[in-house]
Amino acid sequence: MKTPYKNIYNVLKLNRFIVLAVVVCALLSSTFSVWMVFNTNQKALNSAFAINTDGSIIPLKLVTQKENFRVEAMAHLDLFHNYFYNIDASNYERNLEKALWLGNSSVDNLYRQKKADGVYNRLLQYSLVQKVLSIDSRITENNGSYSFTTTTIFEINRGSIIDTYELVSTGNLIMVDRNFPNNPHGLLITNYFENTLKKISDES
Repeated sequence: MKTPYKNIYNVLKLNRFIVLAVVVCALLSSTFSVWMVFNTNQKALNSAFAINTDGSIIPLKLVTQKENFRVEAMAHLDLFHNYFYNIDASNYERNLEKALWLGNSSVDNLYRQKKADGVYNRLLQYSLVQKVLSIDSRITENNGSYSFTTTTIFEINRGSIIDTYELVSTGNLIMVDRNFPNNPHGLLITNYFENTLKKISDES
């Protein structure tokens, strides 16, 4: 008894249907995957994460993160100016080391210049106490970049004489990875420059 052969056209139709079904499924799967990647990326761009005190992860919206940036920036600038200018013979090395973590080479260059000019030697030689009285910073945003102008009022105690000075400094802020405790705010001062320094009072 001969085995009946299937109609060749029916076989080709079945094969074509199977191929088309596989191609359609592959296209649908690829489209779904691309959509999922895009959706996940959008959520990631619009969210940030923080660790709660109990170890849980808290999602934060990017809008909230931008609102908090100014607070972080002000705290970063306060921290830097306190470390860099609130110094005496006993703490200047420790404070300056901490200040250098908060800025880039522009801060390091200023520190080296002051050191070469004998600023810190005079601090040791005459037991001077340089104390920050107030720090007032203004932050400006321009196309996603941040610049600042800070007015620092500090006094230098020379024992019998106390001189008070006003320093105006400028620079930029960029975001970097947080490095606790060296750089807790995840910001870095760049293009730092001391613009003006003037004596505003003296006491004898």
